[in-house]
Amino acid sequence: MSQTDQSLKKTAGSLESHQLKDESLPDATIVDWDGKNDPANPHNWPSPKRWVHIVLVSLLALVTNMAPTMCAPGIEKLMAEFDITSHTVSTLAITLFVLGIAIGPMVMSPLSEVYGRRPVYHIANVMFIAFMVGNALSRNIAQFMVFRFISGCAGGTPMALGGGTVADVTTLQNRGTAMALFSLGPLAGPVLGPVIGGFVAADLGWRWTFWLLAILGAAVEIAALVFMRETHPKVLLERKAARLRADTGNPHLRSRLSKPLTPGQVLTQALIRPTSLLLRSPILQVISLYVALVFGLMFLLLTTFTAVFEGQYGFQTSTAGLVYLGLGVALVTSMLVFSTLNGRVEAARMKADGVGQPRPEYRLILMIWLSPFVGVGLFIYGWTAYYKVHWMVPIIGTTFIGFGAFFVIVIPSGAHSIKMPAQLYLVDLFGSAAAASALGANNLLRYLSSTFLPLAGPSMYKTLHYGWGNTLLGFLALAFVPAPILFYKYGERLRANDSVKV
Repeated sequence: MSQTDQSLKKTAGSLESHQLKDESLPDATIVDWDGKNDPANPHNWPSPKRWVHIVLVSLLALVTNMAPTMCAPGIEKLMAEFDITSHTVSTLAITLFVLGIAIGPMVMSPLSEVYGRRPVYHIANVMFIAFMVGNALSRNIAQFMVFRFISGCAGGTPMALGGGTVADVTTLQNRGTAMALFSLGPLAGPVLGPVIGGFVAADLGWRWTFWLLAILGAAVEIAALVFMRETHPKVLLERKAARLRADTGNPHLRSRLSKPLTPGQVLTQALIRPTSLLLRSPILQVISLYVALVFGLMFLLLTTFTAVFEGQYGFQTSTAGLVYLGLGVALVTSMLVFSTLNGRVEAARMKADGVGQPRPEYRLILMIWLSPFVGVGLFIYGWTAYYKVHWMVPIIGTTFIGFGAFFVIVIPSGAHSIKMPAQLYLVDLFGSAAAASALGANNLLRYLSSTFLPLAGPSMYKTLHYGWGNTLLGFLALAFVPAPILFYKYGERLRANDSVKV
C-alpha cells in the first residue's frame, strides 16, 4: 500500500474501502458508508427527519396530482370565456397536463441520478408553480395549452422521484407504512382535485382553481426548502468521495455507487431503452396496451363526468365535482382488498403447485379475477345515465370501474412505490436489470393513451349516446381480459421465448 493510501487510512478513520481490480484504475479505492450505522446514511437519520421527507414528497405528489382534474368541473366556463366551442379542445385542455407527465419525468429522473433529488424537486416545483400562475393569467387558449403542458412536465416529478426518496430514507423492513403514506398523495389527488375545483370554479371562477394550486404548491415548496435534504445515496457517496480526494490528494478515490456515464449518456439511456424494449417484447406490448386502454378509459370518464351529470341530472358546477367520490371509494376499497389478498393468494398458489419460489404469473391472479369489473361498471354507468336512473346508480357504476381498474393500471408513484399486478408482473418478468425500462415503456403508453383517448369521448357520446357509447368501451375493456389468463397459463413458455435483453 502506498504512502498516500496509508495516509488516507489514518485520516479517514472508519472509512470502509477495499482494492478493486479495474482496467482503467487497477488499484482504485472504493468509498462507502462508515459502517452500518453511519449517521450520514439517510437510513440512519433521526426518525422525525426521515418522516418529514416522506410527508413532504407525499404533499408534493398530492398537489401535482390534483392538477390534472381540478379544472374539469369548470372547463365549460373556461371555454366560454375563450369563445371555444370545440369539445376536442375542451378535453385536450384537461388531458394535456397528462402528456406533460409522460414526457417531463423522462428528463427529470435521469437528471436526479446526476445532480441529486433535492435540486430536481425544487426546480420542478418552482416550474409547476410558475406555470400554474401562467394558466391563471392566460388570455387565450394557445397560452393556456402551452402553460398546461409545461406545468405537467414539471408536475410529474414528485411521482417519478417520490418512491425513490422513500426508499432512500427507509429500510426494506420498515418501508410498508412509509409507502402507504406516500401513496396517499397520488391516490387522493385526482379525487380531491375535482371535488374542490367544482366549488372553487362555481364561487370564484375557473382561474382560481389554478391560483389555488399555485398557492398550495408554494406552501409545500417553502416547507421543502426549509426541511428537505439530499437523500440519493449515489450523490451523497460521490460528494463524500470528492471531499476525501481533496483532503487526501488521492485522485483514485471513487464512490461505490459511481457510474462512468455522462449526463447525456444517462439521458439517452433513459429515452432509448424503454422504447427498444417495448418494440422487441410481445409480452410487454400486450400488458402495456391493456394498462394504456384502462388508464385511457379512466381519463375519458374523468373528462366527461361534468357533461354527463350536468346534462342528464342537472348538477351545478359546484356539485358536479362530488361525482368523482365514487372513484375515491373504489381506490380505498381496492387498496384494502389488494393488501389483504395479494400475499395470501400467492402463498396458496405456491402451496398448490408445490414450489418454493413464486412464479411471476402469480401476480396476475387478482387481475384475472377483478379486472372484469371495469366492463361491468361501464355497462351500469352508461345505461343508467342514459335512462336517467337515480344519480347514485351511475356513481355506483363508476365505483365498479375504479375497483377493477385498480388491479390493472399502475399507480404513478415511482419505481420503488406500491406496485399493482401488471407492474409487479413486469418487475418479476424482466428482473432488476430491465425492470425500470419496462416500467418506463409501460408508463409512456399509459400517459399517451390518457391524453388522446379522451378526445374521442364527446363525439362518441354524441353518436352512440351514453348507453351504447359506454357499452362499446366496456366491450373493449373485456376484450383484453383473456390476455392475463393466457399469460398465466402459458407464461413460462412465453418467457422462455421472449429473450429480450437490455
